[in-house]
Amino acid sequence: MKKSIHLWLLLVCYALMAPLALIGQTLENPVTASYLKAKLSKESPRLILTPAIEKTLRKKLQDDPLIQAYYQNMQNQAKEILEQPLLKRELEGFRLLFVSREMARRMGILCMIYRIDRSPEILARIEEEVKAVCAFTDWNPIHFLDVAEISFTVSIATDWVGDALSKETVKLAKTSLIEKGILPSYNEGGERMGWINGHNNWNTICHSGMIVAALAIADVDPELAAKTIARALDKITGSLREYAPDGAYPEGPSYWEYGTSYGVVASNVLTTALGTDFGISDSPGFMESANFRLLATAPSGEYFNFADSDGRHGGSGAVLLAWFAAKTGDALYFDKKFFNDPSTIRGTMTGPGLVWIAQFSEQKTSVLPQEWHGRGANPLATFRGKKGDASQFYLAVKGGKAQLSHGNMDAGSFVFDLNGVRWVLDPGNQRYYLLNKIGFQLSNYQQDSERWSLLTKGNQTHSTITVNDARFKATGFAPITDFKTGDHPSVLIDMSDIFEGHLTSLQRKFIKESDHSILIEDQFEINASTQQITWAIMTTADIVPAKNGVILQKDGKTLKLSILTPSEVSVSIISLDPPPLVIDKTIENLKRLEIRVPAYLCQEGKGSIQVRLSDE
Repeated sequence: MKKSIHLWLLLVCYALMAPLALIGQTLENPVTASYLKAKLSKESPRLILTPAIEKTLRKKLQDDPLIQAYYQNMQNQAKEILEQPLLKRELEGFRLLFVSREMARRMGILCMIYRIDRSPEILARIEEEVKAVCAFTDWNPIHFLDVAEISFTVSIATDWVGDALSKETVKLAKTSLIEKGILPSYNEGGERMGWINGHNNWNTICHSGMIVAALAIADVDPELAAKTIARALDKITGSLREYAPDGAYPEGPSYWEYGTSYGVVASNVLTTALGTDFGISDSPGFMESANFRLLATAPSGEYFNFADSDGRHGGSGAVLLAWFAAKTGDALYFDKKFFNDPSTIRGTMTGPGLVWIAQFSEQKTSVLPQEWHGRGANPLATFRGKKGDASQFYLAVKGGKAQLSHGNMDAGSFVFDLNGVRWVLDPGNQRYYLLNKIGFQLSNYQQDSERWSLLTKGNQTHSTITVNDARFKATGFAPITDFKTGDHPSVLIDMSDIFEGHLTSLQRKFIKESDHSILIEDQFEINASTQQITWAIMTTADIVPAKNGVILQKDGKTLKLSILTPSEVSVSIISLDPPPLVIDKTIENLKRLEIRVPAYLCQEGKGSIQVRLSDE
């Protein structure tokens, strides 16, 4: 019996932790040159847009106010584009990414408008734009995201408008797709080519860009096209595994949008051109990741902005979610707020977005869970208020590890919103360019990397526990080991591995006591190296001393921080505006509230910190 119970406990722990590296994923892959010749759609266009889809779109443009408003926004942007100069090969640092993204925005808009309106002026500008980027010396293969996005946009232009472009321009475009897009992707030993076998957003974006390019040139070089698509179907599984098992994207909600947009493109173009996406959209967690994106967004619209995420969601995210809405018929993913007033919608997927929202037909409306737990490489949990909750309660916490793509030393950190105020925050992302410009080792994730010295990256500037003022173990993993729903839902994170050498164990528990209160319990066991345990939160609220804690004040609202145990400690306030380093991100009125617990307060080698945050 004991052996059976032990086995059962092991299985439960495995299900909760679910290391993604152990979750296999393969796609169907019958692609050969002969397969392409037999299966490639003979209709034009065939990438995202098809004649049948265009027919539906045109009909909806006649009678659907949301589609009309979205298209009007595209027309407004088109007028702006016509007044702007052609794009040039101008790098920002070592990146051409701002140029490639702008090209994608321009082509998606202009090509769609030309298909609908047949404007000679628009067509002429499309031709000029395509010739301009094809005249670049290269598409910057040292930063292959640039190549992938330009390949995507030139492919869309030749597919959507190719019949109207001059034969010379179409030939130039397809030659460039081969010579500046696809062939450089086979330089496997080149600098920054790890995306080929990688696991992060680069893997998705770059292979997707090559898929689109391969479909665009399949008529002139079917062997190369087949080879490239087959490689992508084999290799893109590296990043698809990161969605498993629940859709919790380890790079955070902003990079979910970036990486997933190209996963969607790959699925979409393969389906419209070949009749199948070979299992991309059926990958474990891929479709569920739309829920992750919604759950990682507080009622205020602010993200749980862990990893290198931005602060708020916007129109681009609504555009991407429209694909999920169209595919599932679920209105949960169709953001009418943005489509009623689409003036804020800009970005690389603006053109395809019109296709996706036109394909949506409501069949159901799902409801997000009040409590949710996402497993994987960067596990997290979110808690919301009950239906009709006026307090806009939102708590999001995470485990995970630092040594991940866009990872930070933030295991055990959380954000907390109540009454429309973000009381506990994550410092979020900061621009890479200025850091790259001075040679800062931002992409170094080793233990001694200077990355962890930044305010946005280190554990001492996140709302978590720090021991001996030391950095977290970069390779340490903090799994979520228990998650409960019900009247008082909770989540437990085992942070022991993070503190290797400094502490024997630490269990961090978050309990939602009500729609107005949370309790944070940290139970730990010290060792001979333990000197001090520091509990901390990051906030921009004003602080007023109070008995057994402090009062936080912001936007006319208040929140009480109460120290329940130990009784011998108090709250310290450290101002972080201005930030510690000149190169750090500046956040107005940012401060760190600390509770420092010396090891000598622990009885028999064990200790605990209990803190309540409440407006009651």
